[in-house]
This record gives sequence, structure tokens and C-alpha cells, in this order.
Amino acid sequence: MPETRIVTIANQKGGVGKTTTAINLAAALAERGQTVLVIDLDPQGNASTGLGVDAGQRQLTSYDLILGDVAAAAIIQDTGIRNLAICPANADLASADLELADHRDRTHALRTALYQPDLAEGQYNYILIDCPPSLNLLTINALVASHAVLVPLQSEFFALEGLSQLMLTVREVRQSANPSLRFEGVLLTMYDQRNKLSQQVEQDARATLGDLVLNTVIPRNVRVSEAPSHALPVLSYDTASRGAIAYRALARELLLKHGKLKAQGELM
Repeated sequence: MPETRIVTIANQKGGVGKTTTAINLAAALAERGQTVLVIDLDPQGNASTGLGVDAGQRQLTSYDLILGDVAAAAIIQDTGIRNLAICPANADLASADLELADHRDRTHALRTALYQPDLAEGQYNYILIDCPPSLNLLTINALVASHAVLVPLQSEFFALEGLSQLMLTVREVRQSANPSLRFEGVLLTMYDQRNKLSQQVEQDARATLGDLVLNTVIPRNVRVSEAPSHALPVLSYDTASRGAIAYRALARELLLKHGKLKAQGELM
């Protein structure tokens, strides 16, 4: 898929903004005219809910994409947002880790699924994979299938703890199953510029990780928290909010990084 960039959004720590980032980055990229597919790989299915897919509409899910003999086109659903589609998830995924353990293609199952003919023709500019809060076989499958990994990092105490384990896992995947895997970057989330702790976490992250830390910082914003209850990205729920502005800035930073946007803001 030469024109499709696959990005895993992962951190084994829960509550750091993985799903929020998947939903809102996808919406911001779609707003820029990029065609985007979100793959919900979390059994909680929060990305699916946040993009308006009710539980009753999830007869076929990412479980079927990975472990079933089902074409991707039969699973993918429109979100009602232009240029944005989703492969939803439900609780069936909770057993996928155990089933994958006995699978002959256990670390490459998602990669194989993403290279189905109906996905491999470059119909999506971006595929964003929302992972569960653990380094299980679902997350390994996502890393093996991806070009890059984006790591949301909560701007709170202990934020950097556990990041070393994820970085070690990425290195192991690069050495074994996916040599081309790279870090898209570390994204600081839930940032409160009035809070000295947030400022200290940012300083520590930039001192420790250097250029891996993205320039864009996602602020703590009530509109971002409210939007999922309305089954909408914050860009649709409150387009002028600080959260929406920040996710637009993130999309712009990544598009510039990927050579898909000119410095003046025009698409290539």
C-alpha cells in the first residue's frame, strides 16, 4: 500500500488519550481532505462509540478482520463524517488474544488482513489503529502491520514510567517482524499550562526523548471530554474549542512531516 500510511496509536498505560487521539486525529486528517480508516482494536469499542457506531450495528468487527474469513469491505462502516470510515470493535476481541496464541500467523494476522485487495489499492491515505491499554498480541499485531507508532503521553506524574517497556517492544518488533517500523512521535496529552507539573513533565519528556516529542501539545479541555458522549469528534462537537484547534495542529504537523502539506498549509 504505497500511498497508505498505517499508524498505530499505543501505550500500555490506560487513560492517556489513545482513543481520544485516534478519533480526533482521524477527524482532523479527514477535514484536510485525507481519506482515513480507523481500526478499533480495543475490546471496549470506545472509538466505535465515539464515532457514532452503536453496539447493535457491530455484527462484523475487527475480530472478524483478524480471525475471520471476512472481506474488509463487509466490516468497514461509514461514520457520517466525510472521508472517515471505521472498522468497529466489540467485546468479541477480548478472546482474540487467546485465539491468536494458537494461530499459525499470530503476529501477522492483522498485516495479512490489511493487504486484502479491497484495502491494498490505496483507497485510504491513513489507517489509524486504536490499541488496547496493554502490550498483548493485539497490540503486537498492530505494530507489525504499521509504518509508525504514535504514543500519547499524559502530562501527569509517572507519565514516563512504562514508556521504556513500549520502546523496548517496538525495538523487538523492528528486529524481528517489521524492520520498517518507526516512531511517529510522542504526543503530550491532557496538558494544563497553568500547572507546574504539566510543565515539568514536558521538560522531562523533551530532555529525555528529544525530537521524538511532537511540537503539538493537546490541552486538557472539557469539550474534548464531552464530545464522545455525543458520539462525535471534538472537531464536530465544538469546532472552535481549544481541543479541536490542537488536533488540527497535530494533523498539520504530521502532514508536513509526511510531505503531504506545504509549509503554507496547501496540500501537495
